[in-house]
Amino acid sequence: MAEQYHFQEGGMDILVMLEENPDHSPVLAHVNSVPSPLHSSERPSRDIVTLYGEPNPESVALALAAAVESHRSGDGRVDSIRHLGIWPERGAIGDAAWRDASGQLVTSDLEIPLETLHSTASQLLVECKQLIQRLVAGLSMPDWPEGARRAISISIGPIVGLTGPVFAPLESVIERLREADGLAFETEGD
Repeated sequence: MAEQYHFQEGGMDILVMLEENPDHSPVLAHVNSVPSPLHSSERPSRDIVTLYGEPNPESVALALAAAVESHRSGDGRVDSIRHLGIWPERGAIGDAAWRDASGQLVTSDLEIPLETLHSTASQLLVECKQLIQRLVAGLSMPDWPEGARRAISISIGPIVGLTGPVFAPLESVIERLREADGLAFETEGD
């Protein structure tokens, strides 16, 4: 559905999803990093951010901050798989796994302090507030096609020492979702 690949040199491809029935999840979000397949230049590595509960700019920025910081504070390997849970009081906690030169599986614990997440999230909100608000609005729209997963693909690339999102136009993402399900909706102003 939201299968788009926007990739910039040094950038991150992120799929942001909303879990509509969080069943009182103790975590605010999960971040999973999936490396690109071996010898594949067509599909870059991707981070999948799953938000639980009603999205707002602060929760989205915190989850995106965890994705950014997992790449900064991790093992530095582009081929590692990372999994993080983001807790409101504890920060982001998880692990990373990759294969070393001999093919052995190597794992490492990851922990990103809450202060670091808040600092990075604050910077994202300052630099990208309008775009994060559009992402929240897109995930919160009431007219998603029935049965469609609320997911929007974005790319962020390095600017000013952190990141700067490059969002696919939200309207075109929603339009493609509607067309994919064979639905045609009229919107005000059409």
